[in-house]
Amino acid sequence: MKKGHINVQTENIFPIIKKFLYSDHEIFLRELVSNAVDASQKLRVLAKNGEYDKEIDNIKVEILLDKEAGTLTVRDYGVGMTAEEIDKYINQIAFSGAEEFVQKYKDSDNKESIIGHFGLGFYSAFMVADKVEINTLARYEDAEPVQWKSDGTTEYTIQEVDKSQRGTDIVLHMNDDSKEFLEENRIRGILDKYCKFLPIPVIFGTRTIEEDDPSGEKDDEGNVKKISKEVPDQVNNTTPPWTIMPSELKDEDYKNFYGELYPGTFEEPLFHIHLNVDYPFNLTGILYFPKIKENVEVQRNKIQLYSNQVFITDNVEEIVPEFLTLLHGVIDSPDIPLNVSRSYLQSDSNVKKISSHITKKVADKLRKMFNNDREDFEKKWKDLRIFSEYGMLSDDKFAEKSKAFHLVQDTDGDFHTVEEFKEKVGKTQTDKDDKTIFLYTNDKEEQYSFVEAANDRGYKVLELQGPLIPHWIQKMETTFDNVSFARVDADTLDNLIKKDEEIPSKLSEEEQESLKPLFENVVDKEKFKIQFESMSESEAPIVVTQPEFIRRMQEQQKMGGAGFMGAFPETYNLVVNSNHPKVSEILKAEESAKENKAKQLTDLAMLAQGMLKGEALTKFVNRSIELV
Repeated sequence: MKKGHINVQTENIFPIIKKFLYSDHEIFLRELVSNAVDASQKLRVLAKNGEYDKEIDNIKVEILLDKEAGTLTVRDYGVGMTAEEIDKYINQIAFSGAEEFVQKYKDSDNKESIIGHFGLGFYSAFMVADKVEINTLARYEDAEPVQWKSDGTTEYTIQEVDKSQRGTDIVLHMNDDSKEFLEENRIRGILDKYCKFLPIPVIFGTRTIEEDDPSGEKDDEGNVKKISKEVPDQVNNTTPPWTIMPSELKDEDYKNFYGELYPGTFEEPLFHIHLNVDYPFNLTGILYFPKIKENVEVQRNKIQLYSNQVFITDNVEEIVPEFLTLLHGVIDSPDIPLNVSRSYLQSDSNVKKISSHITKKVADKLRKMFNNDREDFEKKWKDLRIFSEYGMLSDDKFAEKSKAFHLVQDTDGDFHTVEEFKEKVGKTQTDKDDKTIFLYTNDKEEQYSFVEAANDRGYKVLELQGPLIPHWIQKMETTFDNVSFARVDADTLDNLIKKDEEIPSKLSEEEQESLKPLFENVVDKEKFKIQFESMSESEAPIVVTQPEFIRRMQEQQKMGGAGFMGAFPETYNLVVNSNHPKVSEILKAEESAKENKAKQLTDLAMLAQGMLKGEALTKFVNRSIELV
């Protein structure tokens, strides 16, 4: 037996590792299983290259629990190690990394930046174990089996051990604080989270299967009887679809994999994107577009990040553009280290390239769908719109590409790209300053009268709904030249789309001035501004509008987008049609009836906007009954 002491300068290195190596102690199992998988894959490579000529059919990783003994074992049948290799890889290389880690971070409170900078996979075992054994037999013809043992100090022993099977057993004697890791359900949960798609079979416990009775005995119905049989339980899928070439997969394979990723999900995704890049970085994966419709506040963390099929995290904001965190699926890149911190991801050049590539792939996929089958694309648009709007607002490159496929829908139900709609409305909705006005409604029923009035003029009105629309509109106004958006109830049509021709007013300025106080008396002067407009007689006598700018600021303020500008007051315009006969009648009415008539017309305008409520609505109803 050989005793040794690891030559490190730092005192009490193990307690520091236990406290700071990982923020979540369950990671130890991922690290040890990953190491076992590496050892197994190395043997496969050696066999493939002719450097190892023995049988390797039993390649697998086994997790063994012995609750009574208080141990958890990770066993592989890979390359194994000699005493010299243990000394090199465990005592020198890995531990020097541990010392570097301690020197750099022992006084740090920033755990996020600590995680996994030095590849200390093996030493994560000491977070949960107070004694660790390595029992190993190397692949060489004349190799002797050896055992390395340490009790969590810098001292260790290496001695011969009885072991006839090639490979390595890592045996953890769990400490008192880590007894949870001796529970089968706890271990199974960790394996399902981190090891679900490892490329080497991972076996944990057994499962019961039904198979035909080998005797061939039949039941009363003539069927061969079944017998129950215990078989090793493989917890992972070694060849998930993202590791297979897209040409070898069918739509059904992608749908089945979606169900495997998200058990219990009943709704199928809209479509998928298969990522497969080998230059200038390595990246594979499958992204799914789920159906989310109007709801932006959906559950994120649905994209899982892997490195060589080992699960890293589902917090991928730094790798995937923010708007695509609404997607589901898997991204696998060996160019991202197993243990990543947010600060690392923010600064890594490969990560930035990956993010740009994913954005490009998504935009290209949407454009291809649009070009290949526009009718089908339009059917999916209600679900796709939120992705596109979010992407246009958060990523300029995506915004530029999305011009070709981002759709808007008019109140007739027809879809257009913004460019198509601009061409369609043409001169009809171009004002005297050569600016094309996009009229829109965010509630077709509530703003019905305004939409109808616009349609009667031959104007097209868009339906634009959703929490992102105020910001999206501003984006479009800066993206497209000479385009302006106006909600149909923001002003009179003649003010929204100003033409050269003007309708003369039937009321003189003096008459308008005499009427103005009447309308001021029947509304809240703090909220309403009275203005006279010469409109067609066929239009309403009074119209209540809210200026586009004020309403936009209020909408953005509700979403937190305009808070820095202070509170925007609730302000409306009460627009009096100076050409309507009912307005002229007020002038001719007796003094005692004038205000009553002004109030009735004003309340009708308020009612049309859904603004007449409570006591005011009741008084209006009673007054209307008297008039009848």
